[in-house]
Amino acid sequence: MLDFRAVLIVLSLFCSGLSVAQVVTITDETGQPLEMVTLASQSPSAFATTDARGQIDLSPFKDAEIIEVRMLGFDTQQRSYQQMVEAKKLVLSSVGLSLDQVIISATRWNQSKREVPGRISTLSAKEVKLQNPQTAADMIGATGEVFIQKSQLGGGSPMIRGFATNRLLIAVDGVRMNTAIFRSGNVQNIINVDAFTVENTEVFFGPGSVIYGSDAIGGVMNFNTHEPIFSLTNKPKVSGNAAFRFSSASTELTGHADLNIGWSKFAMLSSFTYSDFGDLRMGRHGPDEYLRHSYVERQDTNDVIVENRDPRLQNPTSYSQINVMQKFRYRPNDRWKITYGFHYSTTSSYGRYDRHLRTRAGLPRYAEWDYGPQLWMMNNLDLLHSSETAIYSQMNIRLAHQMFEESRISRNLNDDVRNLQAEEVQAYSLNVDFKKNLGSKHQLFYGLEGIFNDVFSTGENENIRTGEKNESASRYPRANWASMGAYLTYRYKPSRKITLQGGARYNHFLLNADFDTTFYPFPFTEAKLNSGAVTGSAGVIYNPTEKWSLSLNFSTGFRSPNVDDIGKVFDSEPGFVVVPNPDLKAEYAYNGEIGVAKVFSKWLKVDATAYYTYLQNALVRRDFTFNRLDSLVYDGELSRVQAIQNAASAYVYGVQAGVEIKIPKGFALLSRFNYQKGVEELDDGSTSPLRHAGPWFGSTHLTYSYKTLKIDLYAEYNGEISNENLAQEEQSKEYIYAIDENGLPYSPSWYTLNLKLMYQFDKNAMITAGMENLTNQRYRTYSSGLVAPGLNFIISARVMF
Repeated sequence: MLDFRAVLIVLSLFCSGLSVAQVVTITDETGQPLEMVTLASQSPSAFATTDARGQIDLSPFKDAEIIEVRMLGFDTQQRSYQQMVEAKKLVLSSVGLSLDQVIISATRWNQSKREVPGRISTLSAKEVKLQNPQTAADMIGATGEVFIQKSQLGGGSPMIRGFATNRLLIAVDGVRMNTAIFRSGNVQNIINVDAFTVENTEVFFGPGSVIYGSDAIGGVMNFNTHEPIFSLTNKPKVSGNAAFRFSSASTELTGHADLNIGWSKFAMLSSFTYSDFGDLRMGRHGPDEYLRHSYVERQDTNDVIVENRDPRLQNPTSYSQINVMQKFRYRPNDRWKITYGFHYSTTSSYGRYDRHLRTRAGLPRYAEWDYGPQLWMMNNLDLLHSSETAIYSQMNIRLAHQMFEESRISRNLNDDVRNLQAEEVQAYSLNVDFKKNLGSKHQLFYGLEGIFNDVFSTGENENIRTGEKNESASRYPRANWASMGAYLTYRYKPSRKITLQGGARYNHFLLNADFDTTFYPFPFTEAKLNSGAVTGSAGVIYNPTEKWSLSLNFSTGFRSPNVDDIGKVFDSEPGFVVVPNPDLKAEYAYNGEIGVAKVFSKWLKVDATAYYTYLQNALVRRDFTFNRLDSLVYDGELSRVQAIQNAASAYVYGVQAGVEIKIPKGFALLSRFNYQKGVEELDDGSTSPLRHAGPWFGSTHLTYSYKTLKIDLYAEYNGEISNENLAQEEQSKEYIYAIDENGLPYSPSWYTLNLKLMYQFDKNAMITAGMENLTNQRYRTYSSGLVAPGLNFIISARVMF
């Protein structure tokens, strides 16, 4: 364990020059304090945000000639350090709409969104409070630009620009969550993130491999959690929140509490959340194929198929979850900030609902199919140093350890043997990132990354009648996976109107796997990978005026084969079994996109991005042979042998667009629309729709704001995917799709109407309420096993102190 007392003593001995806090308060025109206003300067290189009281300590900006003050929806101002210290207060004026926003996803450092060639979507903590998402998957879906697939209530698999799962990267406080067992099938690791602890969320669309390495093909989801808040006076700062939420569709009960204690140089933040979800109730109006008429129940020593008294109730989907976060922050002087973060998340066991829908010979195939408790723990030590040295203006060192545990529990109907497969991954990472200012026109961003994953996997059979347990085949071999990378990004701003940005990365990856041939006579006992990948990006942004932004960007991404690709054995779908394949190479993506954004007279904002991505050497599941056999008996069923192979190419193209209108008297209209079309090459040279390229989808919000009241009436909608446009591997999954007039599975279009309200009584109390799916539609999002909630009432109360 890390001894923080020793760390603090050592740092105090070497760091001096403590400064007196220079506190400035930033408010809107009515005098209301503004939280999360961003302040940035290049000389000295500094960045900070205001707290809940609109206050900020200007000490890190000492002697700065230009400090840029930004907040979305307000005018951007520039002040010198001296001006702000003397005034002690700054008032920002509402400007309706603008293109200014500070983001960090593109380079790991704060940048103006106007100076980033790629598309980035953001979600603030205030927006999250209004939407009241149950999980981080629901939260990121609230951006209106990320499609969410669900196989069970305890899940949520994002799909971005036709890519999903191990072709998307998840980062928490700058640390990658993706591990060596992230699979091509749907993953639910995103729910480990506690939505109550997220300060802001950013989605970087398109390849992000230059900065983030492997897996960042379709996009990067970056969750930045709350930081401990220092006291700006000589007295300790004590603040916190307590919240309670109930939602009717899943009889959810959630409680949350956090506490911040801050002194001038040291602060700590503690957070705890507990959620309990019952079985989810689907809507009243929609396809009858979605109804749950019966389920399997264990009675005495027999499996019994019982009638579901309420066919709209999805049994089994209930589960519970606990999230804990603890952070410590220390700033010995204006140049150093040291943060330690501890994150812990665990769930109960929960049923994988789509597996419970499978049948064999007209009967349920499974009596049990559950994910065991899903556990995630992260220790993250972050050191930030700001100083104009010869090699950097700012340096950030991140040292992290993560531990993941997951398991699968399954038992066939009327079978006494229960199979348990458990996985554990120990993940270590080190990131060293630098930013160097070279005058007002040039900036360098560069860094090094090292990652090591150790994979442990076990299998066990248990006779539930006798209690006898025996070792069985594990899902994965004993393996480790490592990645080492170095990158450089250069930004050049020849004028106020033009910004050029380009970068490159070299990544080397290693994999070692040892196969146990006790249960499967593999024709090999080990697999090794030792290879590298080069990726790059180049973009230009042209801002002819403050209200115009045009961008063009080219980028490449890659994904190195991981342990899941090379080593797993599992049943992917009825009648098919996937076996290991040690002969794999990295897959590459090549992406081009063009974007435009325009603000008209401060009341209308329009933006659109068109993109095209080509995937080469795609790692896909294809027919295979095992010891020269094309079929084998797996789990009591003769199954066709398949394996992950570099056997295809694919392409995706699409458009992301949005419009925002400020209407008088506090009204506003916001609409998002996403269209994507994906095509994948098949074995015989023909093509099929790409599985993770979902239907067109979007949302439209009509909002009203007046002082401390905000109301949001909105619609969400999806297009249809006909049977002929379903991916080949989806066409055999009739158990999760509606049936068309020809008796074939398809994904119908759907829409929902929703209403959310947030009212803050005073600085200490807030209530939010909502009604989702007002028309009680019965619908399934594309590729999901879970049917979405029907009419859902949400009520949440929050107390702040």
